[in-house]
Amino acid sequence: MKNKKENLKGMKGDELLKQLTALREELRSIHFKAEGAKSKNVKESATLKKRIARILTELNKK
Repeated sequence: MKNKKENLKGMKGDELLKQLTALREELRSIHFKAEGAKSKNVKESATLKKRIARILTELNKK
């Protein structure tokens, strides 16, 4: 997660889809965790949404 600029352009479509599903699942789990207790990392969901948007942009370019 520390690597801010991921090399999405070099990835194939199926790799991008796998990463996309993993990020969406992680975002879903964060949303359900947030219901019960305070989140330690408040910006985590926003960061995940931005990463998902970047992947979708690359998929739509191809």
